[in-house]
Amino acid sequence: MDAGTQLARSQEIGEKITRLLSKRTKIAQEHLGERVRTAVNGNGDAFASLPALWASFTPWNAWQYAVDMTQRTVLFWDALRERGNEFVERNAQGLTPVLHFDYETVLDGRQFDRPVNYALLRIRPSEGVTVDANRRPYVIIDPRAGHGPGIGGFKDDSQVGVALRAGHPVYFVVFFRDPEPGQTLLDVCAAEQQFVKKVRSLHPNSPKPAIVGNCQGGWAAMMVASSSPEDTGPIVINGAPMSYWSGAWSEGEGDNPMRYAGGMLGGTWLASLTADLGNGKFDGAHLVQNFENLNPANTFWDKYRHLYTNIDTEPPRFLEFERWWGGYYLMNREEIEWITRNLFVGNKLWSGEVKGAGGKAFDLREIRSPIILFASLGDNITPPQQAFNWVADLYGSTEEIKAQGQVIVGLMHQDIGHLGIFVSGKVAKKEHAQIVSVLKTIESFPPGLYGMAIKEHKAADGTVEYEVEFREFRLEDIAAYFNRFQRVDEKPFEALVEVSEFNQHAYELFAQPLVQSTANEATARMLREFHPLRFQRWAFSDLNPWLAWLPSAASAVKANRQALDADHPWRKIEQAGSDLISASLDYYRAMRDAGTEGTFFGTYANLFSLYLADRRSEGAKAGRLAGDARNLPIVRDALASIAEGGYTEAIARTAFLLARKGEPLPLARYALRQELVQEYSEYLPTLPIEQWRRIRGEQEIIASFEPEQAIATLPKLLADPADRQRLLGLLEKLMTDERVLSTRPTEGQLAMLERIRLVLAPKLTH
Repeated sequence: MDAGTQLARSQEIGEKITRLLSKRTKIAQEHLGERVRTAVNGNGDAFASLPALWASFTPWNAWQYAVDMTQRTVLFWDALRERGNEFVERNAQGLTPVLHFDYETVLDGRQFDRPVNYALLRIRPSEGVTVDANRRPYVIIDPRAGHGPGIGGFKDDSQVGVALRAGHPVYFVVFFRDPEPGQTLLDVCAAEQQFVKKVRSLHPNSPKPAIVGNCQGGWAAMMVASSSPEDTGPIVINGAPMSYWSGAWSEGEGDNPMRYAGGMLGGTWLASLTADLGNGKFDGAHLVQNFENLNPANTFWDKYRHLYTNIDTEPPRFLEFERWWGGYYLMNREEIEWITRNLFVGNKLWSGEVKGAGGKAFDLREIRSPIILFASLGDNITPPQQAFNWVADLYGSTEEIKAQGQVIVGLMHQDIGHLGIFVSGKVAKKEHAQIVSVLKTIESFPPGLYGMAIKEHKAADGTVEYEVEFREFRLEDIAAYFNRFQRVDEKPFEALVEVSEFNQHAYELFAQPLVQSTANEATARMLREFHPLRFQRWAFSDLNPWLAWLPSAASAVKANRQALDADHPWRKIEQAGSDLISASLDYYRAMRDAGTEGTFFGTYANLFSLYLADRRSEGAKAGRLAGDARNLPIVRDALASIAEGGYTEAIARTAFLLARKGEPLPLARYALRQELVQEYSEYLPTLPIEQWRRIRGEQEIIASFEPEQAIATLPKLLADPADRQRLLGLLEKLMTDERVLSTRPTEGQLAMLERIRLVLAPKLTH
């Protein structure tokens, strides 16, 4: 590349970054101004006028507030002391899952030939809940991202709770604080395969187990399903980052700063250094600290402010959550290096470059069961692009999804945050409960990409009811909707991979031997104990002799509590000041994230432009969805076999030709389909559902691209008059069935039915 071209590219990159920073700064300032105005004028006009402020400044009001504030302060610090005591006690016991439910251990991975610190638990149903062993079992995999397991069953209204109340057996994959010596992520995957096989053996008369993966447990579930497709049923992945390079890049507000973290740290080498300093173990507290740094307003002010403001009622909920949030787990160096090099930075899972213990690549196209993707627009850790873009990377076109016989369903929440996807009771009762209720129906879907929508309304008795409907989409349209800039913002990550590999090799060559020779278990333990997240907990516990007075003081305060109402003038002033502090921290975060994003693109976009842009093609991610789908090999192959097949292919083709097009279908209509399938089973072919979906997908491609020939060649598929009579008999029964007529077939459906009858009926006279 000549210097002039490179200079022009660098100038273009600089101009884009400048516009980006200008827009981000403007938005941040607007939000700050709005928050300040709300704080000053929106809290009962606390600061609206000096006379009002002066009127509230009476000795009696001041005395009341001083007593209330002092009492809240004592109770606040006592709540933090209780948090510290629970932290010390749980760590002394080795940390246990924070499951709300009783459980028993089914398999302990520490006893395997290749031991891992994982175990399979069977959840015991709560009193009054009945579980049917013949119903589909659920296997829930929680993320191992610094915290401990149990968030999927953290409360009664949770993934575990809704599955149990629906009568399903529930199993939970947990892990222990300390990894087994030498265990790798591939060993963990092999252990989870054994867990799934065990669950299936325990329920031989039930459908295949549903695998639910939360966050990083999502890609673990996908790895298990791709390596053992014969044992796994539907896969539900919630907030799972499958395409790590993707994000919601735009000239608006920054939504997902975490995807730039690897680039700002220079790649994967820092994870290796941290693990080496830990004597071969990576401290999960570092990952938790990264999460906390995403939202400094909440981390340093809002959550403590909420506790302080509601100190009479909030401590139980605060302590319950901190019990999970403050449990930090460890990984072997090999595990964190595998994750960072293959997933966080390498983004290799969907590409087939990641190989299992036997050397076979994890090919996500091997998954034959439906996949349900649940993400949220309010998630800044796993934005929807990271949850969905791997589908476009893997399949490349709608036709390829259909040809593979795959069913993929997307469910989108509008505003819940990352943790809310797993923790929120409202989400559990709405989204997770409805997912459980529709899995069997989803298995019967024709192959394709679907959107799932849940409408909420109140019944006559005042209870909340949910109505589920599905709509089929084209992959090309969904990819364009989520990626306004056609994913050009992912290209700098290719340069990051090169820089990361260079830094990793440099660290391993020059620094790692020295670090490993000086690290030992004593220094590693000291580093862990004095990590800021641990220190702030154990240092404010009964281990600290300077706090000996606090328990008795808190007891005295509780016995003589003089609480003020929230509408007290001084409490309003206090709230306004708190809002100003929170707004300032949010402004800092917005400016920090804008600077991080600008620095990332300024560095890696220029590196990509200089060294990689002219040596690499546009790439599969941007180019596979472009062009005429008719030219795809799978489409050409399907059209070439348009006159080949038999009764099964004819049924599949006819089903698509007669299906409703371009409109949402409520769950009740799918339930009716299942009812009709069972009643008219004698007219339908008997074959595995996965094989049926592949045939249906191929016939749908044929009928979509060549509808006229698809109809005209139906007699060739039904060369046997008995087959033609069988199909026409089925159509006749369906069109006289009151349940079908009650759905009001469209004019298009009725016209297509007549065309099919005409093309088949003349053959019956010969």
